[in-house]
Amino acid sequence: MLCKLLNKYFMKKVMELLALLTIAAGIWSFDAKPREAIKWMSMKELEAAYKKEPRPILIDLYTKWCGWCKEMDRTTYRNSKVVAYMNQHYYAVKFDAELNADVVFDNKIFKFNKALRAHELALHLSYGQLEFPTTVFLENPAAMPAPLPGFLKAKELEAPLKYFAEADRKGESFIDFNRNFRSQW
Repeated sequence: MLCKLLNKYFMKKVMELLALLTIAAGIWSFDAKPREAIKWMSMKELEAAYKKEPRPILIDLYTKWCGWCKEMDRTTYRNSKVVAYMNQHYYAVKFDAELNADVVFDNKIFKFNKALRAHELALHLSYGQLEFPTTVFLENPAAMPAPLPGFLKAKELEAPLKYFAEADRKGESFIDFNRNFRSQW
């Protein structure tokens, strides 16, 4: 008899605790602000946006199977400082290097290369040195690409982001810029 009473008592306490946790989780989820995200766009959207307001371009070359690409999406591209800076200063494009479709970029048509199993645009932007992820910087669609291969943490991405976004660098090389650069992130 005592066992039954104790079981009933503990069961009631467990149910009260579960109800309290459910209410707390509900309140917390309403209070959470949606996380700011990078405004990724397609190549078509890039072309239209660039005509309206020129800005530097960042292209994230990735593949669906690339683990480091997913890690960069999960960490670097969710860092609040990276997100804010990119949304303010860049047009950002995610480009699948194995996309099997024609793409127009800078008034040129790029296709999927079956022999290389890679998209011609990815080959063009990386100078044929495919490594994933690769972050490509362009001052404009016709500019020479500046690919930066490999996984980058937010602090490692800060200097190139700021270098390509600053118009007043007066011919300063990235090496010189980076030598004097002091991270603020």
